Amino acid sequence: MTISTVNPVLNPAFKRILKLNATRAFFGVFLRNVLALSLTLPLLAHSALAAAQTNPSNAAKQEQLPTQAEFAAWLTGFKVQARQAGISQDTLNLAFADVKLNPKILESDRKQPEFISTFWEYFERAVSSGRIENGQIQLKNHQALLNQVTQKYGVPQTVLLAFWGMETNYGRFTGSQPIIESLATLAFDPRRSGFFTNELLNALLILNRGDVALSQMKGSWAGAMGHVQFMPSNYVKYAVDGDGDGKINLWDSLPDALHSAGNFLQHLGWLQNQHWGTEVTLPQNFNYAQADGKTTRSLAQWHALDLKSVNGQTLSGQPNAQNIQARLVLPSDYRGPAFLVYDNFKIIKRWNNADKYALAVGHLADRIAGQPALSKTKPADDVRLSLDDMRQIQTLLNQQGYPAGEPDGIAGTKTRNALRAFQVANNLPADGYPSAHALVLLKQTQSTKTNATLANPQEPQTAPLNDNQPSETHTPFNNPLDSFSHSY
Repeated sequence: MTISTVNPVLNPAFKRILKLNATRAFFGVFLRNVLALSLTLPLLAHSALAAAQTNPSNAAKQEQLPTQAEFAAWLTGFKVQARQAGISQDTLNLAFADVKLNPKILESDRKQPEFISTFWEYFERAVSSGRIENGQIQLKNHQALLNQVTQKYGVPQTVLLAFWGMETNYGRFTGSQPIIESLATLAFDPRRSGFFTNELLNALLILNRGDVALSQMKGSWAGAMGHVQFMPSNYVKYAVDGDGDGKINLWDSLPDALHSAGNFLQHLGWLQNQHWGTEVTLPQNFNYAQADGKTTRSLAQWHALDLKSVNGQTLSGQPNAQNIQARLVLPSDYRGPAFLVYDNFKIIKRWNNADKYALAVGHLADRIAGQPALSKTKPADDVRLSLDDMRQIQTLLNQQGYPAGEPDGIAGTKTRNALRAFQVANNLPADGYPSAHALVLLKQTQSTKTNATLANPQEPQTAPLNDNQPSETHTPFNNPLDSFSHSY
């Protein structure tokens, strides 16, 4: 899915709609909830407390879902504003003929994951052998088109293919949700009404200018569309008529889709003749605090710290090594791969702001080009953490004197810094990466500390860990991987 921070150039009426809708959505829901609360609080307080005590999950279900009548009232007002912004009445009648509030869309938007996938789990599915082979087939099948796009926009053929493969598996899965209904539901919801109102207006603009039929306008639940999963605002601003037929169709026309992807990346600032990054090896006793994805050094400076490319090339020997700036990224713990990433890595993240995604795009592009697999392999104990597991890591860190903040199941900066301090104190590689491996070590340390306290209450102590010792350290949790699902 592509979400840009740059809004399309809209007329002033569109801009007024965004502000007005966001304000009305907020105050409408606020006043409705205040009124309902004032009328029902005395009667519901006791029963709600009893229900929550009987079943704690009931407490999370107290939020009342909006009704179809409320949605219909909102939609009536929105149509008036859309007409004022230049959308024809015929387009509105067509687009909203069968549109209703879709609770499944709201559920998808609000759903919290029960498990946190590991880098290896995500990576093996994103850069699978099938996706690599299919990418190489597409490279041969569309060589002329890819050459044309690369020459025009400066984005390598394999990078274009990697985005296409990651987003829709080379056009096989472009989504099945009606875009207008999805965006209308999300625009009505006050949580992110402004953003999705903008996307809905742009989707209507695409229909209004006749680029695609309404029946074809399907995509992800969040509104991403076509071969390369553009949001409507990016469609309006960056999509290109690549086949010269006078229309822009990112579903049926691969030339339109690939030219649009190249145009988008060029506008984001893709640097020609510079790679996205490279896998490197780290020296013993390396200071993993430098692998924060933020510390920037030239390739020559990283070389001086004894980092080496896994392909045998010295970093200082690469062209322009003094000027190419790079950051060190560890997507898993110290046993996994390490990458020096360049400015184009940040451009990939403008498409999807996740390190795992950007690394997958870069490596998939490399593999399509015939480069080797990663030098590291998945550890035997690489299993995903549940949110409860993550909370347990935070709780154990707090209990052992390493402040990780409130145990909320989110591995933020405070949690990583606390884990890094724990690792330093116990003579472990201080990568600060929360994992099942780290959880086992924390449990082991807590057990040692508890036993020491019971044996000698006056002198509690924590014994240093030996990370190489055989034991339960490498026993995976009982989390079946076959329950994991993710769409790219």
